[in-house]
Amino acid sequence: MFAKKIISWYLKNKRDLPWRNTDNPYYIWLSEIILQQTRVQQGLPYYEKFVENFKTVEALAAANEGEVLRLWQGLGYYSRGRNLHKTAQVVVREYGGRFPDNFKDLQKLKGVGRYTAAAIASFAFNESVPAIDGNALRVLTRFFEIFDPIDSPSVQKNIFDIATDLMKNVDAGNYNQAVMELGATVCTPKNPNCEECPINIECKAFENKSVSQIPIKAKKTKVSQKFFQYFVFEHKGRYWLKKRADNEIWANMYDFYLVESENLDYHENLEKTIEEFNIEVESVKTYPVVNHILTHQKQQIAFTEVKCKSASTIGNGNWYTIEELDDLAKPKIIVDFIQNLKKG
Repeated sequence: MFAKKIISWYLKNKRDLPWRNTDNPYYIWLSEIILQQTRVQQGLPYYEKFVENFKTVEALAAANEGEVLRLWQGLGYYSRGRNLHKTAQVVVREYGGRFPDNFKDLQKLKGVGRYTAAAIASFAFNESVPAIDGNALRVLTRFFEIFDPIDSPSVQKNIFDIATDLMKNVDAGNYNQAVMELGATVCTPKNPNCEECPINIECKAFENKSVSQIPIKAKKTKVSQKFFQYFVFEHKGRYWLKKRADNEIWANMYDFYLVESENLDYHENLEKTIEEFNIEVESVKTYPVVNHILTHQKQQIAFTEVKCKSASTIGNGNWYTIEELDDLAKPKIIVDFIQNLKKG
């Protein structure tokens, strides 16, 4: 009854999303990678941009990495964008442009884990395998009132086995979509709308008033504190930026001259940089500190604009006009600052 009830509810209440109107594994894979760590509302325009620019996996594979990262900028977790590009190349090179058609082989692709493989396998090929994302975990742990920590591998396996039994003899794609949609729109982390839930009568957590206590995580993410001091060197309308190395945060993307330090007192760092590169300074302008919060890191970021009397050679970077900056792949924090620069 669980599966039939939520599928019936889903078919009447589902949101109209473009990747739900196709069984093309390329479009489904594209949507799943974009929506990892990203809300649907934020991810939708990115999905549309990628589909518009790369209509096939061959087109995505043929693009250069900078072009892919430029379209990705603002989504964060940039390794996803790089893996997206690399996986497209693998699919073209090793699979002749056709995605593997089963759960087991899909997991061999870079950036495709257990959940993403299950989603593609069920949505594109109707393979009966449960796609357990955060929404599905929440629905199932509340329905069965599971107080064990969901970050435990043994608990995750138990929930996977339970879900496998629940989806027998029903349409796999609709079942997985239904469970995730219920978690995204009704069985939400905070203030769930239990009265409108199609399975509330059978839900153990609803019956025992324990909904707000579930799910439970045993481990807490350790969050580190970082201080980033950006020096925005400018000379006659041109700005200095460099391409980051491929083993750094924001790999292969462009940003301004960066100094990581124990605080954001720019005077000492600027003095060292000026001396190192023999920069002649015309004027200095500071901007308010920006707080940037990631899952594993709190960043305090300061921008200091330094007008230079000449276009000095500063490390392994180049000077660009404000218009040329649009063509460079940049982290969102840099994109936002440049937008402010353009506004004056």
